[in-house]
Amino acid sequence: MKHVALITGASSGIGKELALIHAKKGKDLVLVARRKNRLQKLQHELQEKYNVEVIVLDKDLSVPASPVEIFEETESRGIKVEYLINNAGFAGFGYVHERPLKDDLDMVNVNITALMLLTKLYLPGMIARGRGKILNVSSSASFLPGPLQATYYATKAFVTSFSQAIAEELKDKGVTVTAFCPGIVDTEFVESSGMGTANIMKFQHAANPVKTAMIGYNDMLQGKLLSFDSSLMKFSLRWIIHFIPRRLLLNLSRKVMEKRKTVH
Repeated sequence: MKHVALITGASSGIGKELALIHAKKGKDLVLVARRKNRLQKLQHELQEKYNVEVIVLDKDLSVPASPVEIFEETESRGIKVEYLINNAGFAGFGYVHERPLKDDLDMVNVNITALMLLTKLYLPGMIARGRGKILNVSSSASFLPGPLQATYYATKAFVTSFSQAIAEELKDKGVTVTAFCPGIVDTEFVESSGMGTANIMKFQHAANPVKTAMIGYNDMLQGKLLSFDSSLMKFSLRWIIHFIPRRLLLNLSRKVMEKRKTVH
């Protein structure tokens, strides 16, 4: 296999679009997700259209052992991962004291633990070869606290912070790390996260996943530290929110995440 990208959460949404972009360039893939049928369908599509080699691994990243199993599988096959794209993640709506504990623990395992472990497992090989690129899919949510999505926003804050820190550690190793921080994207994630009926959908138009994935992929190739799919979002998060009083920011964050009232 050549120029291999390992993509988690590859069966749909941004992950699937990233796989398509990579395959179009004639580069091989290891695709990871829970839904084996979807992975196999994508595998066949990419192999037939672009004549690339694609391996699928149906793994549930909420299971703590999964990252090591993925690494051991690629190592046993002699696969050298050149691009690590940690895309898998999920959110969940509700008051933190009312949400099932398992749901939030699974979220931490997928959004934080699996991402950290896969990064730590594949980094030594990249460093030894003197090249490699890591794209950690974070979120614009990583720049502020999120009442009613408290655990999700906090996990993404970890991803953005972790990515920037290790990017600095690796600056002379030939390996780059990019934290990709898109806004709301028109994928299954919107409904599964509970944001489909939230007030935020009145104010923020969901972006096209194809365009969003292309921005993230290209910024990864360029080795950018932070990547945004909206210039307005980038400006607002980096320069405006720091001047808003914290209590006011929290109140605004909560209001946009509250469910829209239905009128009968």
